[in-house]
Amino acid sequence: MRKIRVAEHISLDGVIEPDAAAQSADYAHGGWTAPYRTAEGARAVADAQGERFDLLLGRRTYDLWAAFWPTVKDGPFAHKLNAATKYVATHRPEGLAWGPAQPLGPDALAGIGQLRAQDGPELLVCGSGSLVAPLLERGWVDELVLIVYPLLLGQGKRCLPTDAAPQAMSLASSSATPTGVLVNIYRRVDVAAPVAASH
Repeated sequence: MRKIRVAEHISLDGVIEPDAAAQSADYAHGGWTAPYRTAEGARAVADAQGERFDLLLGRRTYDLWAAFWPTVKDGPFAHKLNAATKYVATHRPEGLAWGPAQPLGPDALAGIGQLRAQDGPELLVCGSGSLVAPLLERGWVDELVLIVYPLLLGQGKRCLPTDAAPQAMSLASSSATPTGVLVNIYRRVDVAAPVAASH
């Protein structure tokens, strides 16, 4: 069975990173990770992603990345992302030119379930916030990599709904970059986390 790892850039108040090119009313603070980027941080994030993986991407993330990563020939991410097979949740299976790539089919979660049951590299979700909540709800996320930035944004896209069920995760590792970004890796705990009673 293939493991699923989710990696998200996230603010202290839970906003996930929107690409600057996708700014809209929902993405008032696009590109907010840029001031915190360092070579050390890039290496830490690349290490957390793993050495070999396939990608699970939503169509919006795929299209944004397809316009950028094929033009990058060097760096800690480029080779791994370009070489990975991209499995894309999309209703428009045409135009997946950044390959190798294939659509997940009309039911993306069913397609992911089939991929999980196979042998192969780990499956990495980057961005693609609409995929994260249903994967967590099904208990399919084996590792959660949170790249936590030391700022509060107040508004923006979040990858978890407010009614998400509680889940226990254990901290596997944590490292800090020179600009105060934390790269935290959490692993799924099979036993449900106890929910404290309110007083």
